[in-house]
Amino acid sequence: MKKFRTSLLITLVTLIIAVLIGLGILLGQLFKSYYLQLFNEHLKKDSNFISYYVNDHGGLYSIKRDELVTISKMLDVRVTLTNLNGKIIADSGNLNKYDISNLEGKIYEVVKKHPGVERVEEGNGYDLYFYWKPILKNDKKEGYLFLSTKTSELKEAYSQIWWILSISLGIALIAIIFLGVQITSRYTRPIEAATNVAIELSKGNYRARATVERMDIAGMLNSSINVLARNLQEMVNSQEIQQDRLSVLIENIGAGLILIEARGYINLINKGYKEIFRVEPTEYINKLYYEVIEHQEVRELVEEIFKTEQKVSKQVLLPISIERRFFDVYGVPIIGTDNVWKGVLLVFHDITELKKLEQMRKDFVANVSHELKTPVTSIKGFSETLLDGAMNDSEALSVFLQIILKESDRLQTLIQDLLDLSKIEQHGFQLNLNEFDLMVILKESIAMLEYKAVEKNIRLSLNGDNETVMLKGDIYRLKQVFINLIANAITYTPVDGAVIVTVQDAGDKIHVKVRDTGIGIESEEIPRIFERFYRVDRARSRNSGGTGLGLAIVKHLVEAHHGTISVTSEVGKG
Repeated sequence: MKKFRTSLLITLVTLIIAVLIGLGILLGQLFKSYYLQLFNEHLKKDSNFISYYVNDHGGLYSIKRDELVTISKMLDVRVTLTNLNGKIIADSGNLNKYDISNLEGKIYEVVKKHPGVERVEEGNGYDLYFYWKPILKNDKKEGYLFLSTKTSELKEAYSQIWWILSISLGIALIAIIFLGVQITSRYTRPIEAATNVAIELSKGNYRARATVERMDIAGMLNSSINVLARNLQEMVNSQEIQQDRLSVLIENIGAGLILIEARGYINLINKGYKEIFRVEPTEYINKLYYEVIEHQEVRELVEEIFKTEQKVSKQVLLPISIERRFFDVYGVPIIGTDNVWKGVLLVFHDITELKKLEQMRKDFVANVSHELKTPVTSIKGFSETLLDGAMNDSEALSVFLQIILKESDRLQTLIQDLLDLSKIEQHGFQLNLNEFDLMVILKESIAMLEYKAVEKNIRLSLNGDNETVMLKGDIYRLKQVFINLIANAITYTPVDGAVIVTVQDAGDKIHVKVRDTGIGIESEEIPRIFERFYRVDRARSRNSGGTGLGLAIVKHLVEAHHGTISVTSEVGKG
């Protein structure tokens, strides 16, 4: 903006100088003409006076030189009288013969060729300016009267005029330049401020403001720019808020989202889509959908939307890495104003867990039905046998009643486990937390299962870093956990084996390990042993009275205590 101010000032000053020079020349010429006119008027009056004097004193040839000299000094002019041929009769100056001859020649040329006022040059090198008129006697020309003065007086007068004009114009120029600087500064400063603010606004700095000093045109400009800047800032802030909300919504919607423009290029994928399909944005953005989307079902769904311009919803099973996952894919065409086709939006809802839960529900119903069917069938069969007459045989009666009692106990245990599992999985389930000694609970659990270990000659032992390990938890529920784990270890450990319970105090955590020398578990079966009704060895577990719900209950109770449970096993090593 300094360049603008400087160029404006230079332009203004140049224009003013040109105007002043032109005005000075015009005024100089006017003053010169005015002064020359006054000078001529003065000479005219003087010539009329001398002409009257000459006529009054007897004519041209009656005037003496002394009289001319007196008149010349009085009027401050040189007086020359000539005859009709230009020959000098009398002169108030001192001329030699050469000067007289030269002057007579010039006068003759003036009289013959240039009537009126003329300037002639004498032989000694200086100019004369003279005014002449004829002298009449009895209405006839008797000769000529010449009044002359040195042109140096005119030049001096002209010089004074030009000096006065130059000084006046110089002072005026300085004043105008000073005022021009002030004026340009006054009017360009608001423009500079407005320009700077406009530049900042173009760069995206909507906090820039211009200073408003006066409410003139420039002040109104700056005020309008400030209003514009505030409006832009509010619009940008509102847009940023909406953009942030939209971005947060899109990124955290909990589903995969992909946006495809009308030409088939992918414009957007959100965080959910990247996490589900494990892709990078650079692999998808600005790429054609049919070149980067690997799954044929998804490509066909997009093509269907492009063709029909209708909403499409479909459940698909897609392989992702080593998994197979279920998705509810919802596709919708994006149509703008005036039915302008914008593109396609796809939303991927991962329903794998829902499918798993649905399958688990089906399996649970089937397993419960199967588990209940076996004891009920046994009880019904033996009861019918007894009613058919077997009750009369005391030995058969005793055996059958023992079987019925055993199956009833198994049925009661199954129902109790189902009730416990249902209660634990309820939303309002709470633990009765108390501080207790974990070693005491483990000793009591081992004592309760000692008879089972003795039956199979299994060595059951407890090892701990400390005699006392204090823990805050639900005593009854944790005892249920340890009884389940130790009972399972004994059940799946062959005769003459060993079950070892180890307790390690790690400060903020306590590690309890139940290790056995049993049959072990296949690696692919380990992730499933905490599922309901899942058994590694179905025949043995059912014969031992197991319901298949023990480890599921254990897992839920451990997690309710904010703990973790894991399994390490090898087949044949326990």
